[in-house]
Amino acid sequence: MSKVSLMTKWEYATVPLLSHATKQILDNWGEDGWELVSVIPGPSVDGDPRNQQLVAYMKREKA
Repeated sequence: MSKVSLMTKWEYATVPLLSHATKQILDNWGEDGWELVSVIPGPSVDGDPRNQQLVAYMKREKA
């Protein structure tokens, strides 16, 4: 008798977040089945840390 374990397979996406539209961006991805995993600081624009972008890491189950 053999046991077969089924692992969930995931796909991932990185999404740049615009500070003025963060909720709308995340809501749109969520409607497509993506789950937010983490948000981290991304590269700064023109080397100015005040212009730093955010990057969202998303995942969803592979079909």
